[in-house]
Amino acid sequence: MKRRRENEIFSISFLDVITCGFGAIILLLIIAQPGRPPVLEEAPDPLEGVIRDLQQQLFTIRGEATVLNRDLNAKREQLSRHKERVARLQQELNETEQRIASVADESAINAAVKGRLELALQELTEEMQRLLGENQFEKSEYIGGIPVDSEYIIFVIDTSGSMFQYTWNRVLEQVNHILDVYPEVKGLQIMNDMGDYMFSNYRGQWIPDTPARRRVILNRLRTWNPFSNSSPVEGITEAIRTYGSRDKKISLYVMGDDFTGQSVSQVVEIVDKLNPKDEAGNPLVRIHAVGFPVLFSQPRYMQNSVIRFATLMRELTRKNGGAFVGLNDFR
Repeated sequence: MKRRRENEIFSISFLDVITCGFGAIILLLIIAQPGRPPVLEEAPDPLEGVIRDLQQQLFTIRGEATVLNRDLNAKREQLSRHKERVARLQQELNETEQRIASVADESAINAAVKGRLELALQELTEEMQRLLGENQFEKSEYIGGIPVDSEYIIFVIDTSGSMFQYTWNRVLEQVNHILDVYPEVKGLQIMNDMGDYMFSNYRGQWIPDTPARRRVILNRLRTWNPFSNSSPVEGITEAIRTYGSRDKKISLYVMGDDFTGQSVSQVVEIVDKLNPKDEAGNPLVRIHAVGFPVLFSQPRYMQNSVIRFATLMRELTRKNGGAFVGLNDFR
């Protein structure tokens, strides 16, 4: 009996040990199971936000690059236009310098010729005085057949673009020559072909003739360029209406290169009414004219107005006691 009890106790303990061992193995397998635990909720990826930001910056940079390229192309076109303008201005500058050089050369030649002529005139005068005696000379009132006995002088000058751009230096020379012909007069007046006065404060009055005033007139004339319609009619009529007088000897000098009016005969009739003659055939104002052949350097179809100017001036000067001088060269 006693031996059977010992066998039962051993059997139960053995089973407990085996059971605990299997339980421990199962527990170890559960604890040490490989792999990730199940994901209940995915966490947001922080790189996606960075990528979106970089993409947005890329789109912004591309837009700015497009705008900058457009502005760059516009600046390049503007620079190209500026370069073309600079090239044109440089060419005009070179042409102007060449004209100035040619004018300087011509002035030097004219000065030399004038000096020789003055010397020859002096020698001739001395010889004539020796042969005829000093008392044989009388003051002449004519130069080249043109009477220069006037006491008042009016200039009507065409200030159009063709005159001011191409022959203005020659205009200054002619005005200076005419003033030299009249060493002293009682009054002067300067207006353009539209009847606009050079000195508005002397409108309707005579400018006193002094050496200083003559210098002022010539200096002002260098840059004087009021609007002109290339027709001397307005200036001529303004001068005769305002200054024509029987008790004054007045000469009117018209300077221009073309006539854009409609009718030569109509202008002649108007001047005949404004500038009647006295019993001796003397008009109120003696009219002279100087023609500058600027448009003769242009194509033939542009020369009609200069021919009409010459026709008009020839008739006006012939009928009003003056002379028309057509220059051979406007330079």
